Amino acid sequence: MAMPQDFEFGRLHHFQLSIPAGGEDLCREFWGNTLGMEEIMKPATLAARGGCWFRGGGLEVHLGVEKDFATAKKAHPGVLVRNLIGLSARLEACGISVKWDDHFPGFSRFYASDPFGNRLEFLEPQSE
Repeated sequence: MAMPQDFEFGRLHHFQLSIPAGGEDLCREFWGNTLGMEEIMKPATLAARGGCWFRGGGLEVHLGVEKDFATAKKAHPGVLVRNLIGLSARLEACGISVKWDDHFPGFSRFYASDPFGNRLEFLEPQSE
């Protein structure tokens, strides 16, 4: 039985992915140059931890250094995209492979990986 709910969720503020120490430049290349997101400054209280943050299209991505980094091969963010074909073309032009998957009814989607092998899902609602 569901409990009464006296709160409400808003939109997602950000998602975080782990990166290895020293991976910031690869993040800037992928999230900044390839995906066209803007790097934003981390708060001074967090900057000493390493990593970097990006924002674009209402989406914020926090990339945090993890001491014993391990690639997220199953866990992943699912990012809604307008013009999914255009994104796949951009990724492939940059040498990043995409794997299309048609097992999510109502959506076109593919998976790709960041420079560290973290799984990323990009999807777009199918028009009727």
